[in-house]
Amino acid sequence: MTDSEPASTDEGSPSPWVLRFLHLIPPGGRVLDLACGTGRHTRLLAERGHPVTAVDIDVSGLTSLRDNPHIDIRQIDLETGTWPFTSEQFAAVLVCNYLHRPHFAWLTDTLLPGGVLLMETFAQGNEAYGRPRSPDHLLAPGELLAACSPRLQVVAYEHGLERLPRPAIRQRICALNGSGCAALNAV
Repeated sequence: MTDSEPASTDEGSPSPWVLRFLHLIPPGGRVLDLACGTGRHTRLLAERGHPVTAVDIDVSGLTSLRDNPHIDIRQIDLETGTWPFTSEQFAAVLVCNYLHRPHFAWLTDTLLPGGVLLMETFAQGNEAYGRPRSPDHLLAPGELLAACSPRLQVVAYEHGLERLPRPAIRQRICALNGSGCAALNAV
């Protein structure tokens, strides 16, 4: 577990950012939930008919999801070795409350054409409000936007202070793999 804390009103609630853009994921599209934690988004996506690959270094919080045929649980240390998804592509990649900058280079390659990247995590300035405080776990101003915009079409981006469930500085992005995506008509 990282030193980050949940972004929603409680640990089991999906992120409002994810809920806002969930409709952009193609129906039945396979989703990669990176650093999925206790599976709050994995559960939501599977309930909406998406096959989900749920990945974390500690999958003990996913016990209740093990028998779900739509969920592939993988215990992987995402910060050692090579990117484990080089031969796979997904309709969406979801990353919440997790930051490992070397992954930026792989995220686009992991998305199918028209695929959706939904990411939100903490940014510099958050150290004034609590964990995480380490610069290794805090995005610089505009860093997430700069990492995604060369290869992805940015639908929405936010950076700033959120007050609930607790004060925190965060960056969020919703971006599509490819321009002129039909999914944008649904925004």
